[in-house]
Amino acid sequence: MKNFYPSSVCCTAAFAFTTALLFSSCNPSADNNPEPEQQDAQMLATIIDALGQQGYNQLLMPDPHNLAAIPQHPKNPLTQQKVSLGRMLFHETALGLNAEEESGMGTYSCASCHHASAGFQAGLQQGLGDGGVGFGVRGEGRVISPKYDPETIDRQPMRSPTAMNGAFTPVTLWNGQFGAIGPNAGTEAQWAEGTPLEVNYLGYPGLETQAIAGLTVHRMAPDADFFDRMPGYVAMFDAAFPEIKKANRYSVEMAGLAIAAYERTIMSSEAPFQRWLNGQQTAMSPAQKDGAMVFFGAAQCGTCHNGPALSDGGFHALGMPDMPSNDLLDASMDDYGMSSADAALGRGGFTRVEGDKYAFKTPQLYNLKDSPFFGHGGTFYSLEEVLDYKMAGTAAKSEVTPYLSHNFDAIEITEEQQSNLLQFLQEALYDPSLDRYVPGSTLSGQCFPNNDTQSSIDLGCVEVL
Repeated sequence: MKNFYPSSVCCTAAFAFTTALLFSSCNPSADNNPEPEQQDAQMLATIIDALGQQGYNQLLMPDPHNLAAIPQHPKNPLTQQKVSLGRMLFHETALGLNAEEESGMGTYSCASCHHASAGFQAGLQQGLGDGGVGFGVRGEGRVISPKYDPETIDRQPMRSPTAMNGAFTPVTLWNGQFGAIGPNAGTEAQWAEGTPLEVNYLGYPGLETQAIAGLTVHRMAPDADFFDRMPGYVAMFDAAFPEIKKANRYSVEMAGLAIAAYERTIMSSEAPFQRWLNGQQTAMSPAQKDGAMVFFGAAQCGTCHNGPALSDGGFHALGMPDMPSNDLLDASMDDYGMSSADAALGRGGFTRVEGDKYAFKTPQLYNLKDSPFFGHGGTFYSLEEVLDYKMAGTAAKSEVTPYLSHNFDAIEITEEQQSNLLQFLQEALYDPSLDRYVPGSTLSGQCFPNNDTQSSIDLGCVEVL
């Protein structure tokens, strides 16, 4: 079993040979339009210069099919049976058992806010579970049901982080509040009883903690009736957790562990940059390779965006705008055991540490073009806007200035460099086949990720006459 959050992800022997080949032709003083082999060597040298050999090795994701190679915790070892169960539960709209209104029963799932078509994000500025109807093409068509009081809907209090590439970080959410290990060791005073934070006391990492807490927060906790109606899930729980006593096996905790196990396998491992790291030199275009050199070189992005998911897992204050305050936002905060004021403080709103104020978790960078919202508040609508903001190095919120990350400074790059950087971010980090993580159907046979009438039409689950 792979140790949890390993110090390195080792390259294959084949790639080690490719690395040696690239180094043999490396010439940092080559012209601006090097031949492919020279360009690959320059790109390799740029990355190693920025991250070192160990950091370079850590960029490579493990094979999602090799469960033993995926970072995991001893309290939730990965098995194929557990992953298969989690894949079903993650997409199962029949788990929508605790809707506020009868019309919402059985119409939503985990995938309502984390679906493959939006890079396992929501496709909305604020993800919408119970109380939402419609889907559109990538989730952008989901709106509040007219049968719901807007204050009773289940809506994400910030832009939904992706459920992809979560295996590489010990804590989750923008403020890192879920997870009992790593940076959350010593934060026990903040795990308030009677709130979702109490789940941290179970001792799991962030993915497991969030999945367990989320089933209750998002009104999807399985009950006895769920298993009575679909005995196929009883068999799947038996296969996934044979070591757990039956009295504890069919529970929210075990369901959450299965969902987290599945989430650990969701990786953007077929993106061109990952293929390049595996030795496929033609996987990236010349412009994308130039963009990678800007990313790890002149733009200094690799300072915070490193590791397999291109996130250091840390928290940085960049002064980005919060999601505009509204009644829906304020109501949704209560479900997470926080206030709007706490949310605006990011990590500091959770830890209560002065130096953590306004710091938000470094986001992963794969499949960004699947969703048109960026930043913790979803207030940037294109990658160009994000790049302009980061290159300018000026906080949008003046109150954040005393707390700004020391890595947030103005950086000057040329228009061509920024264009190539955009190519790297949009194309080289884009995995085009995330549908491989989606089941063909769930045991209930219901439409997913949503099962309301409009979503069923949008998703092609029902024939429109």
